[in-house]
Amino acid sequence: MSAQLPAHTRGTLAVVGGGVIGLSVARRALQDGWSVRVHRTDEAGASWVAGGMLAPHSEGWPGEAQLLRIGLESLRLWHDGFLDGLPAEVVTARQSLVVAVDRADAADLRTVAEWLSGQGHPVTPTSTARDIEPLLAQGIRHGFLADTELAVDNRAVVAALAAQCERLGVRWAPPASDLSETRDADAVVIANGIDAPTLWPGLPVRPVKGEVLRLRWRRGCLPVPQRVVRARVHGRQVYVVPRADGVVVGATQYEHGRDTATTVSGVRDLLDDACTVMPALGEYELAEAAAGLRPMTPDNLPLVGRLDERTLVAAGHGRSGFLLAPWTAQTIAAELEGALVR
Repeated sequence: MSAQLPAHTRGTLAVVGGGVIGLSVARRALQDGWSVRVHRTDEAGASWVAGGMLAPHSEGWPGEAQLLRIGLESLRLWHDGFLDGLPAEVVTARQSLVVAVDRADAADLRTVAEWLSGQGHPVTPTSTARDIEPLLAQGIRHGFLADTELAVDNRAVVAALAAQCERLGVRWAPPASDLSETRDADAVVIANGIDAPTLWPGLPVRPVKGEVLRLRWRRGCLPVPQRVVRARVHGRQVYVVPRADGVVVGATQYEHGRDTATTVSGVRDLLDDACTVMPALGEYELAEAAAGLRPMTPDNLPLVGRLDERTLVAAGHGRSGFLLAPWTAQTIAAELEGALVR
């Protein structure tokens, strides 16, 4: 089959999953000329409770060089066109400031910064963090800036991608519990997160619970921070991500199967750590506490590629679903193009 076929003859694609990964894959396939059907559920999934950070530098850790590499490539794609057609206000912050509360936390940050520099991707160290972000608690000085990182409103991005897919002619369908429900399609992409193993047994994807809070700005409170603030607080990690009406605070991490109940201890720890870093947040309204299930893999790398002649997978993105959405869409598009060439 020739790769030069007219767009309308490219074939039919079924995408199982309507979160940020499934919708990103669907949008790219529609743009490439595929007839696309997306199987999705009305239930809120991991994309609904995500922080929306596009942060390969500040989430980097020694030993995860491959994840850093694809994260940086995907961040470039966000900057170089993935945002086209999405409302400008989906971007809620530019830059990330990563800070430490105590000496041990500062040592951890130095380890990360040195590793990033060794990988050829240096960040900007600072010992005057409070000058950069005045909402920080007194005494917090050490950290680094990741200048090219972004944050997006996760819910707005998912809604905008769905609207773009509709304009491009997507067809919506109920969730698929078995691949036989997609047999009329020429190709299928499994992109349903923690449920991927139900469609392809043996895929090493497991649910990892994460609790996230939404704090709403109130009249008389100090303003919302201008950039993402990530912190190590006595060994624990916390992030504060700006939104138009407040901030998102996250995230805990538990191996609790499919439990999505928010716990008193989880909410307490997040509030304590966030207010340790930014005391002014204590005056915000606690607007929402929710928990989602990250689709994790044993090595923290996503599963993106071909499973057989007809079936592809785009799952297991863990904490990096929004960051890696452009790279995933591009990788799946290349696989589909390769099938046409063959």
